[in-house]
Amino acid sequence: MLTSKTTRLALTQWQDLAAEHRIEVRKWTEPYRSRKASHQKHPVYDFLFTYYPFSPGKLEQWHPGYGIELECVHEAPARLQSKHYRHSDNTISLDPTTLSEKQTTRLSWIHHLLSLTHKRKANFGCHGLHEWAMIHRATDIRHRESAPLRLRQEDIDQLVETQPITCSHFDAYRFFSATAVDINKLKPTLDSRQDFEQCGCLHTNMDLYKWASKCMPWVGSKLLWQCFQLALQARELDMRASPYDLAEYGYQPVKIETEQGRKEYEALQRQISAQSIPLRQQLIDTLAELNVKT
Repeated sequence: MLTSKTTRLALTQWQDLAAEHRIEVRKWTEPYRSRKASHQKHPVYDFLFTYYPFSPGKLEQWHPGYGIELECVHEAPARLQSKHYRHSDNTISLDPTTLSEKQTTRLSWIHHLLSLTHKRKANFGCHGLHEWAMIHRATDIRHRESAPLRLRQEDIDQLVETQPITCSHFDAYRFFSATAVDINKLKPTLDSRQDFEQCGCLHTNMDLYKWASKCMPWVGSKLLWQCFQLALQARELDMRASPYDLAEYGYQPVKIETEQGRKEYEALQRQISAQSIPLRQQLIDTLAELNVKT
């Protein structure tokens, strides 16, 4: 079942694309596997492989995405033999009629969340204080094993208590320390996520990778990888603006404890938000083509 905009790729075309994708992705997955094997931690990069439930192996696999037909004169690779692929007349393509009711419901929910986020006014006034709120008056410091704090605990506590905190992202807010929960001006919950997420939020834009991975193989590996790269940029800013000292890893801090640092953070936050808009739109459009929109 193809769309009116179906693109057909010759055998050598898509095999080259798959090989190029694998080479590029392994620049990130192989160092992660090496760190994991040697019990080393990276406070920035590991997050993309441990927090998001999409394995390095799956990330390395290339999928064309919905609306692309592949020439295949021999037996298809195992990854293209799932129940969602239709094989006929020496071609392979994704068939949305194979989606179960549960899968369609999940994709519809994601489409609805992304659509609401896309329309909501962006907020650039949070200044990345969520990482600080996570260790407010805390004895358990999240990244202590891989990165020391660059400020005294009392200085971190004071900043959290004197700056307005407006975290709109539930998966960041839920990690706030017990003493910081009530300081946040917003109270996002798992059930109210769709009422809060907005495209100025660093974590919301980072999560485009999560939603793209949950929409695989339908959105295709090109878009998935673009979302991964955006998530990497967002994660780097996230941790540079944190109270951790990342000099050992080659990162200079964005000192949001100063007015100049907050301006720097907002400028970088706006750049990432601008990059997120076309990626989010592509995800929305692809899901709409699958006829799972709400």
